[in-house]
Amino acid sequence: MSHPPFSRDGFGGWRFWLEDVLTACAFLTRLPIAGFAQAEAASKTGSAAGNLARATRAFPLVGLVVGAIGWAVCSIALSLGLPTMATALLALLATVLATGALHEDGLADTADGLGGGRDTAAKLAIMRDSRSGAFGVLALLFSVGLRAAALASLAEAASLSTVGCGAALIAAHAVSRASMPLLMRFLEPARSDGLGAGAGRPDDGAALWCLIIAIIVAILALGLGRGLAALLVTAALVALLGALARRQIGGYTGDVLGAAQQIGEIAMLLTAAA
Repeated sequence: MSHPPFSRDGFGGWRFWLEDVLTACAFLTRLPIAGFAQAEAASKTGSAAGNLARATRAFPLVGLVVGAIGWAVCSIALSLGLPTMATALLALLATVLATGALHEDGLADTADGLGGGRDTAAKLAIMRDSRSGAFGVLALLFSVGLRAAALASLAEAASLSTVGCGAALIAAHAVSRASMPLLMRFLEPARSDGLGAGAGRPDDGAALWCLIIAIIVAILALGLGRGLAALLVTAALVALLGALARRQIGGYTGDVLGAAQQIGEIAMLLTAAA
């Protein structure tokens, strides 16, 4: 049974929020959260689809945690006097380790699938293959390169303070993860099985919370003008990915959601560094 998005016993209850944050954190990261193994197993079998679908509203909050981890590493690296590019790469490495490269894997598989295959079935089969082809490797190179370049620029500007660099990381990780439930809400699953379909479909309340949190975080972290600009750029690029996925494979998969996160993170960091 669904609840109104702001009701005390539904989406507004703090206990439900805590449960959703823990569920989302277990699903999206490799952080030592209690019950991680059970949550991961349930999400893959679809038995916890209802809980995970509701927990998608907490995806941006998990992004805050991942961004804060990157900020901490960035601050330590700068305090040790490391070069800005090394600082940027170490911050990226920290966030990748925190998430188990979940989204990078999705980006590579999506690039291979949408870039190759003659029809929908072939594209979906390629995306299931754990091996990375040329499109996947290139997508990862550009993803890491663009994010590292943006972070290095921000780190150079943060020679006296890492607040700007940290704010950009937090905004990028929160907003990019908000894009995933929104795609899940407005697109159909491309297949009946798999991680994307097993997670379930967020309702309007979950999508609304993601949008609200993303807007608030972007504006608080980057300022009104730059925050709104970053949101618009990110929304446009993620919408473009969604339209491409719907045209080529009929909707979203777990890999497409990972690619959306990566595109959103790149767009946010580049806009922050512009």
